[in-house]
Amino acid sequence: MNAEIIAVGSELLLGQINNTNAKFLSQQLADLGVNVFYHTVVGDNAGRLESAIKIAENRAELIIFTGGLGPTKDDLTKETIAKHLQTDLVMDDTALASIEEYFKRTNRPMTENNRKQALVLSGAKVLPNDYGMAPGMFYRKENKQYMLLPGPPKEMEPMFLKYGFSAIKSQAVEEAVISSRVLRFFGIGEAMLEAEIEDILDNQTNPTIAPLAGDHEVTLRLTAKHHNIDTAIQLLEEKEKEIMAIVGEYFYGYDDTSLFNELSKKLQEKNLTLSAAESLTGGMFQETFTSFPGAGGLLNGGVVCYTNEVKANVLHVKQETIKNDGVVSATCAKELAENVAKLMESDIGVSFTGVAGPDELEGNPVGTVYIGIYHDGEVRAEKLNLGGSRTSIRKRSSLYGAYFLLKSLA
Repeated sequence: MNAEIIAVGSELLLGQINNTNAKFLSQQLADLGVNVFYHTVVGDNAGRLESAIKIAENRAELIIFTGGLGPTKDDLTKETIAKHLQTDLVMDDTALASIEEYFKRTNRPMTENNRKQALVLSGAKVLPNDYGMAPGMFYRKENKQYMLLPGPPKEMEPMFLKYGFSAIKSQAVEEAVISSRVLRFFGIGEAMLEAEIEDILDNQTNPTIAPLAGDHEVTLRLTAKHHNIDTAIQLLEEKEKEIMAIVGEYFYGYDDTSLFNELSKKLQEKNLTLSAAESLTGGMFQETFTSFPGAGGLLNGGVVCYTNEVKANVLHVKQETIKNDGVVSATCAKELAENVAKLMESDIGVSFTGVAGPDELEGNPVGTVYIGIYHDGEVRAEKLNLGGSRTSIRKRSSLYGAYFLLKSLA
């Protein structure tokens, strides 16, 4: 079964709210084995909505609508669909009683236009709204299925999970299951990753592979479809092994995780503590790290060492290092990492020094970055040459710090 999701609401087109409903529904439909090939957003206009319905009917068997079921004049989803399908709207007594009870319970007067919310397509399966007033609907005509859901996620999501999911499942022709996983990579660009696995991408069938560039990282979504869930998972694992054999060195985690989340888990697993010396990043690494629960038992502390005086007097970077090598150097990064670990009595020390811009420093161009890592009595420094804005360089440096630490703890 192929599906299209049509979100109705001018506020979506104006950017006033995000269309989170489409994401939620796509994830749920995948579990039903339903392919979602199109997301459509249309404003509160009957003519444009009817055009969107006609287009969707030419490419999908299931059309799910969200929004436009409320009491106001611009809530016109069910009226437009009823006209298009040449069916009537009838009053659902159960929905009307629920609406009347709501106003009685909240001690508010019920205006006449609120009765509109209890109108449903004649012959439709009514989906109760346990968290609002407007009910949903599931309607079938010939070989097409139409599901109408309210727009607010707090109403739509529980309605779909409790009533919509089973309604669609009862109509599904094939009991296929779609299983997917996201592989996350750092330190390699989208173009390079695609070039490395070009043969795999060109020959993909089942599973399918979808590359996506994220926030300074790249992901691959693998999606397998099969009647048997165990077989679908096996297909995913086989394709993952094939990909990992080529670009596995850049892999760091699955699905909705992040570099800092994985770093926190790894430190907890190994019972290690961390400290940071931040010149270039100005505390950004520690701020990001501490946004994850449990950081209090992992991060002993750190120093924002922007000036040479703080580097020398607090973190004991040697004067000869500052004079001969400069603060933008591997030597300085190593001393900062080792000394902050000892100062804070941590197992691991990480440091950041470099040039974020807009001007060069000590003859080093903007984007020159050194990251020092001290662990188990050994210290090393990684050099980066980053492009982008000042903010981007600082953020990417923080991410690289988490990435290098992860690799060192593997």
